[in-house]
Amino acid sequence: MEKGGIQWMSSQDKAVKGPEAKAKDKPSLKRLKQLHLEKVHQIRNSNRINVHGSDIPDPLTTFEELQKEYELDSRIIQNIKAADFQTPTPIQMQAIPLMMHRREVLACAPTGSGKTMAFCLPLLTHLRKPLNKGFRALIVAPTRELASQTHRELLKLSEGVGFRIHIINKGVDAARRYGPKSAKKFDILVTTPNRLIYLLNQDPPAVDLSHVEWLVVDESDKLFEDGKTGFRDQLATIFLACSSPKICRAFFSATFTTEVEQWCKLNLDNLVSVNIGPRNTAAETVEQELLFVGAENGKLLAMRDLIKKGFMPPVLVFVQSIERARELFHELVYEGINVDVIHADRTQQQRDNVVNSFRSGKIWVLICTALMARGIDFKGVNLVVNYDFPTSAVEYIHRIGRTGRAGHKGKAVTFFTEADKPLLRSIATVIKQAGCPVPDYMIGFKKLKSKVKRQLEKKPPKRSTIRTTPRFFMKKKPGKGKRKKGNVKPSGENPDESTGS
Repeated sequence: MEKGGIQWMSSQDKAVKGPEAKAKDKPSLKRLKQLHLEKVHQIRNSNRINVHGSDIPDPLTTFEELQKEYELDSRIIQNIKAADFQTPTPIQMQAIPLMMHRREVLACAPTGSGKTMAFCLPLLTHLRKPLNKGFRALIVAPTRELASQTHRELLKLSEGVGFRIHIINKGVDAARRYGPKSAKKFDILVTTPNRLIYLLNQDPPAVDLSHVEWLVVDESDKLFEDGKTGFRDQLATIFLACSSPKICRAFFSATFTTEVEQWCKLNLDNLVSVNIGPRNTAAETVEQELLFVGAENGKLLAMRDLIKKGFMPPVLVFVQSIERARELFHELVYEGINVDVIHADRTQQQRDNVVNSFRSGKIWVLICTALMARGIDFKGVNLVVNYDFPTSAVEYIHRIGRTGRAGHKGKAVTFFTEADKPLLRSIATVIKQAGCPVPDYMIGFKKLKSKVKRQLEKKPPKRSTIRTTPRFFMKKKPGKGKRKKGNVKPSGENPDESTGS
């Protein structure tokens, strides 16, 4: 009580103190709580925030509240403003307060909605300042490109605060740098699973995770996949290595399976799940179109027609395999446009060069496999072309999520043939949920059985070659270097880690 009024902890309620009101007009404590709850519900409903759990903190509406209520370093607030972030996005509004209260979180929000910043800011707040205790926060991502992007974001946000933020580049170098004899002058580690497992498997382990207070798993549904396309076994090893009793865990992605949710409910303490809008839906900022091309050879005609009519770069084109990426590159390279290709068979240096050239506008059209479908944030991608039909609704959501990011508009065109008919219904449903028109007959197709769906996800349909040029010109494959038999990558990385496929 303060002068007869009520002092609320949340800044949502500064307007409801009322000490100057007359005693007889003062609302009761019960009424004030009800007004407060109504305001919180209104904020959540207007931002489509769905949250499930107990003792859920109020959403924040401005970044300044982080400084007032959670004592976030003022320099970080300056960095947020310098990066031109005006107000929190819906996922940031709810996920940040939850992590500030050290709650374990399962967060699902559309692509391009600001999930990276939603977990970076709480980490920087909890760590407070640099300490020579070794790594106290760990962020795991499925691809090297996504890990690099997260690393860059952390560096920007923490500029001037002094945190030592590291990313594993080469396993051998990292083993010397982070091993038992190191001075432990580091705070946050961003990595892919296989590179970290390589360090943990050294004798003695070349990295100590026993002081990790926060473990964040980005694109967690991909990391939870079993078999050679996923990282479930590696993730289990990492969880065991993070042995601190103070450990908190957070899982973020644009899509989630029931399996991930069930695991989190069983293994995480007092879990809170946050969804922005309906789960597993495409971003509404993307104009989506399905284009029937007849047979496989109709795709190349449609692609050339798209180029002939004119397009606004940059453009991402997705195909289902490395071989098809090479083939399409050799067809489009003669069309008079700046085109390049990225896939797991290219060296890390080549991939980094391609990504940088695409970001700077030197490359207009980038052909890629699943490598680029997860989390990569290219500013201003205007068009995504699904040259090959995605094998699941989840893959489709991630592919088209490379455009229409951070509130900007984008477009996605998906080619389909007669052979793609079994998967058409699930993709058409996603498009309809996002408010884009689809023919009624597509929604009326028979629903696939779960077993058939899983088979199609693991083994996409065989497609006839894209190649129209003689095989002679295809002999030299871009980025395919010869390797000696005993020459194993020291980082423990394999093509599976790079592509997730």
